[in-house]
Amino acid sequence: MHNDAQHLSPPPQRPNVPTVPAHIPQPLRDCFAAQHAAFQKQRCPSLAERRADLRALHRLLVDNREALVDAVNRDYGCRSRFETLMTELLQAQEGLLDAIKRLPRWMRREKRSLDISQYPLASAWVQPQPLGVVGIVVPWNFPIAMAVQPMIGALAAGNRVMVKMSENSAHLARLLQEVLPRYFAADKVSVFADRGEDGASIGPLFTQLPFNHLFFTGSPQTGRAVMANCAPNLTPVTLELGGKSPAIVAPGYPLDKAAERILWVKMLNAGQICTNVDYLFVPQGREQAFIQHAQRIVAQRYPNLLGGEYTAIIDQRQYDRLQAMLQDAIAQGAQAVPLAPGQSGDAARRIMPPVALLNVHDGMQVMQREIFGPILPILSYQNRDEVTQYINDRPHPLALYLFSHERALQQHYLTQTLSGGVTLNDTLLHVGQHHLPFGGVGNSGMGHYHGHEGFLTFSKLRPVFQQGPIRTVNFLQPPYAGLASKVLDVMLWRNR
Repeated sequence: MHNDAQHLSPPPQRPNVPTVPAHIPQPLRDCFAAQHAAFQKQRCPSLAERRADLRALHRLLVDNREALVDAVNRDYGCRSRFETLMTELLQAQEGLLDAIKRLPRWMRREKRSLDISQYPLASAWVQPQPLGVVGIVVPWNFPIAMAVQPMIGALAAGNRVMVKMSENSAHLARLLQEVLPRYFAADKVSVFADRGEDGASIGPLFTQLPFNHLFFTGSPQTGRAVMANCAPNLTPVTLELGGKSPAIVAPGYPLDKAAERILWVKMLNAGQICTNVDYLFVPQGREQAFIQHAQRIVAQRYPNLLGGEYTAIIDQRQYDRLQAMLQDAIAQGAQAVPLAPGQSGDAARRIMPPVALLNVHDGMQVMQREIFGPILPILSYQNRDEVTQYINDRPHPLALYLFSHERALQQHYLTQTLSGGVTLNDTLLHVGQHHLPFGGVGNSGMGHYHGHEGFLTFSKLRPVFQQGPIRTVNFLQPPYAGLASKVLDVMLWRNR
C-alpha cells in the first residue's frame, strides 16, 4: 500500500514570534519586535541585571525631578508641586528602593509540599520566571506614579516594558521620551505618547499588540474595551479601574477627626483620584455638623484656592463634566453647600472649589457615576444594615473607608461588604503601603500589584516536580490485584 506520508517534507519551523496585526503603526510594531527579540536572547535576567534596571529607573526620577514636576504641572495647567513630589515621586522612589532590597527573596524558588503518593523522596517547588514583553497603559491623574509602580513589578520580574501615556500627559510623555534613552535601551523600556504622527490616539492599537501581559488603569468602560482588544491574543490583563468608593462615619467616632481625614483626600489632586471618597455616610442628624467641620478645615488648609497649592481639573472636558454633574444634582433637588465659602475658584484656569451635596438620590448623575473631582455627596443613615445594603446593591468599589474604633463594627463591614481595599479610620493610605497588594474586584478591576504582588503579577509561577531515586508510582501500576490494591487501600484509609 502506498504511504503518502513518507514523501511529505516536514513542516517549516516557524520562529517564536507573535503575529502583530498589519494595521498597527510601524513604530509600535518595530518596538514590540525589538523587545520580543531581546527577550528571546535573554529570557531570565540575573538578580544583578534586574537590580541595575530598578536603580536606573530610580536615577531617572532623582536626576530629572524638577523637569518631571514641571511637565506634570504644564499638563494640568496647575498641579501642586508638593502633591507631585509626595504622591508621585516619593511613592515611586520608595517603591523602587524597597523592590531592590527585597528582590533576592522574591526571585527565590519556593519549596512546596508533596502529596502522599510522592512523599518523601521526590521534591517540588515553584519558580518565578519572566513573561516577556509587558504593556502598561497609564492614566493622567498620577502619570508618573502610575507609569513607574507597575514598571517596578515588571522589571523586577525580568520583563521588557512598553508604556503608553495618556492624551492629557503630552508634556510628560515628551520629557520621558527625551530622557529615557540615557537610562534604558529601547528594547528594554520604551514610552509612547497617546497621539501618533497622524494625531489619532494609539490607545486601542497599543492594546491590540500581542503582549505577554497588559496592565491598564482607567475607567470600567474603557477596561471592557481593553479586554476585548486583548482577547484575540489571549493576553492576560490586570485592570485597575474605579467606581464609587464609600466612606462611613460611625456614630461614636469624632466627627471633626473624620472630616479632617476625608477632606484631605477629597481635595488632594482636586479629588481626581480613583480611590477617593465618592460618597459619605454620616449618622442621621450629623450632616450640618460635618459640613461645619469641613468648612473650617478647608479654610485652614486652603486660604487661597488660586495660590498654586490646589490643583486644577485636568482639562476642559473634565471640568465641564463636573459642572454638569453638579447642576444636574441641583436641578433634581440637591442642596449644594460650598466647602470654601467666599472663594469662587477660576473657571478659566479650571480651579473648582470643593462642594458638598445634601438631599441626593439615586436618580442623579452624581450618584450613578464616579465623580473624580471635588464634589462630596453626603447621605445620612440610622443603622449599619442600611449602609451595608446600599453598598452591596451597587458594583464593588475600589476602596472602602470606615471611621470606627469598634472592633465588632469594623468586622461587620469587612465581612459583609466587598471592595478592592480598605483603610480604617483614615482615607487612601492603604494604597501607599508597598507591602499591601493594590487592586480592584469586579467592576473596580482585577489583579493586583505593588511590592511582592506586583512581582508575582508579571511573573509566571512555574511549578516544577523532580522525581526522587525511588518512583513511588511504581507501587500503583498494573496489575492492580495484589500490591497496588493494598497500597491504594492504605492511602485511602489515611485520607478517610
